[in-house]
Amino acid sequence: MGPLICLETTLTGDRYLRILPDHLYSFMSIVHSDGLGQFQQDNATPHASRVVTKWLQEHSSGFRHFHWPPKSSEMNIIEDIWDALLHAVANRSPPPRTSMDLWTVLKDECCELPPRYLQTLVESMPHLVEALMCVRGGPTRY
Repeated sequence: MGPLICLETTLTGDRYLRILPDHLYSFMSIVHSDGLGQFQQDNATPHASRVVTKWLQEHSSGFRHFHWPPKSSEMNIIEDIWDALLHAVANRSPPPRTSMDLWTVLKDECCELPPRYLQTLVESMPHLVEALMCVRGGPTRY
């Protein structure tokens, strides 16, 4: 899993483009030096912006970029990871009181996610793709 990055403002395509060169490319080149890594993001407006799409086309030679078709179903396992992190934060006692406390707790809890849990999410992807194909891209019950 790549690093968590704290944004103190709304994400735009231009802001996202300032993050990608510093974090994505270096992470993929280190962790997937064989060029077999796959970068996955959803169709959020900043992710699908022209500037980001162009940058990914020009800079993804060291990894594959999994492109989501427009209006496709959400299958990004990051949603499951966020749910696990939010559950862990909700169970903290005392709860984080400031944004800095929350950021610290999120980083700590992210490091505590069991590798087997993350691997299970990755291994679920073929089943999710199959379910999506069965309903021809429509809603699924995964």
